[in-house]
Amino acid sequence: MAPQYAPSLRSRVAPLLLLLQSGFIVLFAFFTEIDHNGKTDTAEFRNLYSVFQDVNVVLIVGFGFLGSFLVRHGFSGSGFNLLVAAITTQWAILLNGFESYCNMGKIRVSLMSLVVAEMCAASALISMGFVLGKLNPFQLVLMALLEVSGFCLNEWLLRTLLKTEPLYGIRLLHVYAAFFGLSLTWILYRKGSEERLEKEKSDQKTRLFSMLGTVFLWMFWPSFNSVQFLPRWRLDAVYSTYLAMAVSAVTAAAISVLSSPRGKFNVGHMQTCILAGGISVGVSMTAVSQPWEAMTIGFTAAVVSTLGFRYLKPHMLLVFQCHDTCAALSTHGLPGLLGWLTHLLLQFRDSDDLTLAVRFAVFHIYALLITLSLSLCTGALTGLLLKWNICRPPPDKKCFDDQAFWEFHHLAVRK
Repeated sequence: MAPQYAPSLRSRVAPLLLLLQSGFIVLFAFFTEIDHNGKTDTAEFRNLYSVFQDVNVVLIVGFGFLGSFLVRHGFSGSGFNLLVAAITTQWAILLNGFESYCNMGKIRVSLMSLVVAEMCAASALISMGFVLGKLNPFQLVLMALLEVSGFCLNEWLLRTLLKTEPLYGIRLLHVYAAFFGLSLTWILYRKGSEERLEKEKSDQKTRLFSMLGTVFLWMFWPSFNSVQFLPRWRLDAVYSTYLAMAVSAVTAAAISVLSSPRGKFNVGHMQTCILAGGISVGVSMTAVSQPWEAMTIGFTAAVVSTLGFRYLKPHMLLVFQCHDTCAALSTHGLPGLLGWLTHLLLQFRDSDDLTLAVRFAVFHIYALLITLSLSLCTGALTGLLLKWNICRPPPDKKCFDDQAFWEFHHLAVRK
């Protein structure tokens, strides 16, 4: 039997994708140029290109496989991840280059601009974890474009209003993405989610593929973090990120066993919570000066993330009607907020001037409030848009099911 909404893929998704891609080609043709003015020697190019490759692995392989844990949603989890990453990276290049266009009449495209655009695209991939399996491709593309637009706007607001240093807004990536997704999934809440939808389940094979995504994320996260900082901080970011993640992996395993009624490891904790240390230290990196500080951050982040995964996710569903498919709030949101708080405390500790410390605290709080306000508002507006009938959201019986969107020739009925 054909899926109920199969025709919508032809009448909505295909025209949308072709229109977007044609529009991007036209915009790139008239408003962009390759940046040939940068003086980059061979060694610097190799270093930057290796980081570019690592970020690609995080976005495409890491997030792609991580979202393949649902037993009947593996194709969509990995395939739509690639689709969203490809579209939003192009869009982010144009958005990030708007200031350059106003000043020089052209958007300069360089290797670094590609890396920053991919970091912006990562915000949409993180938020997809909240609604994984509950949206069709048409909705996912619209969601991703709107979120990346909001994320780039947030980065511009921080630089314009608070005079932050370059890439400061990128460090709040996980906070923005988590609360955008939280607001979005609250608006798109489906009745009956309290007892899990019919196909919202996983098995041993899909969990193994998902664990592969975690392995890639864990391996390449130091490079992912290092991009967020100025060159003088990048090597320190690699050291601190690895130490924080090593500690968070061990701590998450211990807390997983302690919080289990049967004293066993939880595969969900091992897939997501072991990344918590890398997320937290990425936000607070500029204030971390000693290895033990990074390790302490990793320890605390793993405890908060694992306990949040175990206890926060079901309570959010029952009390606040927020269905978080991948527990992305515990994986990204809570560690991100912990990193923000740690940065504030470490700056206070290291400051010799109380007045300067108070000014920094006010600045730091303003940055968080702007990010949270914009993420929650854009997430809610996006959710209201995606509820329109023109988006044709899949019914409950079609959620978490690849057959609604993909061809399966071995299931075709032969006449």
